[in-house]
Amino acid sequence: MRERERGFDAPESFGEALATVPAGERVDLEVRLESVHEGILVSAHVDTTMHAECGRCLEPFTAPFEVDFQELFAYTPSEADEYGVHGDHVNLEPPLRDAVVLALPFQPVCRPDCPGLDPETGDLRDAEAAAESVAVDPRWAALAGFLAEDEDVDRVSDPESK
Repeated sequence: MRERERGFDAPESFGEALATVPAGERVDLEVRLESVHEGILVSAHVDTTMHAECGRCLEPFTAPFEVDFQELFAYTPSEADEYGVHGDHVNLEPPLRDAVVLALPFQPVCRPDCPGLDPETGDLRDAEAAAESVAVDPRWAALAGFLAEDEDVDRVSDPESK
């Protein structure tokens, strides 16, 4: 068993759409290599920075990004999707790229309570405006009358609820 730490700049951009690790971004890698009967078992931890665009307010932001992965590099790969040992080396770039791309968020948000954009004007909302704008979808407007009638019936039938 051997443990190694390496730092390098990303050779290419990992990811597409709203979240990426751009080419040239610093990637720190902690790797544990273990000899097993079938080949070399690699356990890795990746630390880097994600560059993203918020899925709610569309503002760009960066955030720390971590991912762990484990992969077996077989001495004699039997399937097309298995990674192999070449001499006494393993190529970590394909599984590293796969792990990072699959772990990137599909809809990243700059902060958990981001209010997003106003659907009417397209301007950035503040938290108070987001809380008070509860517009009824016109397709459900007819049902809102039933809800109001039901609440009135409950108040009349249960005088203690007042």
